[in-house]
Amino acid sequence: MNPVRERWVLLIALSIIWGSSFILIKKSLDHFTAYQVGALRVLIAGFLLLPLAISHRSKFPRRHLKWLILAAVTGNFIPMFLFPIAEKSVSSSIAGIVNSMMPIFVIIVGSLVWKFATSKRQLIGVAISFSGACILALSGGTGGDLKLVPVVLLLVATLCYAISMTTVKSKLHQVPAKILSAYVFSFVLIMPSLLALVLSGFFTDLHADRSFFIGLGFVSLLSIFGTGLAMMLNYRLLSISTPLFASTVTLLMPIVAVLWGVLDGEVLTPKQVVGAVIILAGLIFLRAKQEK
Repeated sequence: MNPVRERWVLLIALSIIWGSSFILIKKSLDHFTAYQVGALRVLIAGFLLLPLAISHRSKFPRRHLKWLILAAVTGNFIPMFLFPIAEKSVSSSIAGIVNSMMPIFVIIVGSLVWKFATSKRQLIGVAISFSGACILALSGGTGGDLKLVPVVLLLVATLCYAISMTTVKSKLHQVPAKILSAYVFSFVLIMPSLLALVLSGFFTDLHADRSFFIGLGFVSLLSIFGTGLAMMLNYRLLSISTPLFASTVTLLMPIVAVLWGVLDGEVLTPKQVVGAVIILAGLIFLRAKQEK
């Protein structure tokens, strides 16, 4: 497939998959704790990809091990716990909207750490979107309660994604996408996620009832599509485009997340709508004329 066409196909596919992840997290939290959702999400993906990692173990990039660990922890471990913790207090729609800040963090991390070029237009876009995030954080929920802490957790998770994306593009771009995903989840993250699951009390409180299997179904969908498959597609997108282009998947994700939220009965307050519009306006502004 033509690389230009392929990256747009990947962008749309990722928008649908990742945009649906927030409602799956919400549904999983009805059956498991936030820490159990995060650990199960990584663990299931790790075991599914383990055969692929073992069959390609000879290609493991040992000389880039530190970068592999950094990309794995920031992109596929820490955020998996921060999103469920935050979604205990905010809606899946808000989680999807805040996650749209990723291009902002890609620009910041890229310019400060990897010395990517930054334009004045991008800086203005960052400022616009940041003001929208502040409005979201201070808007409260339908009851008017302050939602600062969960929004900050979501922003930290989004920053972690940006660190991972720029690291992959700068240091791990030579590793094929599906093999990189297998290494990340199997060789790096299986043991930490298993330990987290044990510490969360998952096995001591295990009750194999109807609720357990329903929750496991939601987490499995989240893990297989929203984690394993999505990261393969994301790594492939990074290999044929720039980190900024790949991160603009978050422009479309909020649309999918909000649609799922509305279908599930979620309601956005007027202030939250204003904050979301400002975030998207800033992203569109910094993306305009970015790629010639």
